[in-house]
Amino acid sequence: MAIGASSSCSIGLIPFSCPSAGSRKSLRLRHGAQLGSSYSAEESPRRLLRISADSTQKARFIARRKESVSVRQLQRPLLEYMSLPASQYSVLDAERIERVDENTFRCYVYRIKFFAFEVCPVLLVRVEEQPTGCCIRLLSCKLEGSPMVAAQNDKFDASMVNHISCESNQNNSLVQQLTSDTVIEVSIEIPFAFSAIPVQAIESTGAQVLEQILRIMLPRFMAQLVKDYQAWASGDTSRQALGTGEI
Repeated sequence: MAIGASSSCSIGLIPFSCPSAGSRKSLRLRHGAQLGSSYSAEESPRRLLRISADSTQKARFIARRKESVSVRQLQRPLLEYMSLPASQYSVLDAERIERVDENTFRCYVYRIKFFAFEVCPVLLVRVEEQPTGCCIRLLSCKLEGSPMVAAQNDKFDASMVNHISCESNQNNSLVQQLTSDTVIEVSIEIPFAFSAIPVQAIESTGAQVLEQILRIMLPRFMAQLVKDYQAWASGDTSRQALGTGEI
């Protein structure tokens, strides 16, 4: 088997007192004018400040793709290959993937363009072995690129799950289906530089970027997976990486 490339806050105000109702009203009106607000004299400045502090906008991107490929079984069955422990996995592409430990890998995703910025995500993933394949889960994601891109690392959450499997009920068939089912989800605070862009436009662009990554990478990953199976089934125990880092 092999692996290839998923607050709120409030502001408290110091209490104050005024000697008369008239002066309290005057102070409220002056305070409202300073804030540039048009609320009535009876509305609380505390409430307006809390709303302003909680107004950070977020965008959410989701993409899913399912890729299947027909594999002709050789001397050793595909199901046996899919049942290998993670310690025997080939990294497929030594330029893009490195092994951290037996079940953990670091993946350097190709540079992608998001509006005027170039982003290079670095993924840390864990492989969970399953009866007919494995599940690859995202542990963490770090963005590399310009200073503005790197500044977003503490302002987003990402998740990814990739289920890779073959049909166990077709183990005796000469041709089997190998399937990768991937879901990626990203939630990010919208940077100030993008605040003038509608949230829907940012989410649409983000989803298109994720979908493009899956469209390009999954077929390549599946093709490398088949080649690795063929090498393993024919008795090649070297498990050399197959990729060159090029997309």
